[in-house]
Amino acid sequence: MNFRPRRRETPELNLIPMIDVLIVLLIFLVLTTTFSREAELKIHLPEATGTDPSEDPGIEVVVDAEGRYVIEHRQTVNNQPETVKKALRLAVGERKDPLIVIDADKDATHQAVMTVLDVASQLGYRHVTFNAMHEPGGTAGGKP
Repeated sequence: MNFRPRRRETPELNLIPMIDVLIVLLIFLVLTTTFSREAELKIHLPEATGTDPSEDPGIEVVVDAEGRYVIEHRQTVNNQPETVKKALRLAVGERKDPLIVIDADKDATHQAVMTVLDVASQLGYRHVTFNAMHEPGGTAGGKP
């Protein structure tokens, strides 16, 4: 009789075929994925319907297409946020929690509008709104 213990073969897991399958799946996913560039999206901003302005018209901040600011009919010296902050603080004066109305040109940069929003937030002004075109002949905010 043979009493020697039998040597059992240890099972092996061959990873090479699994890696090959994963590479083929990865290539398939890369080739079938469509990539879209966010910067190339064509968007059309909606027109707003609104009511007539309230009795307090608020502090008017105009942003033109070149990124210049006019606050309460006075143009700022430059486009720096600190200058806008000083001009806005001067225009508000002693009013508590004023309404800031932003009139932005349709060709104004997003950064120029965000600068006004950021400055208003830093100064603690919570009520900020925009004037928008109501229809081709009129406006929602009461401005031509």
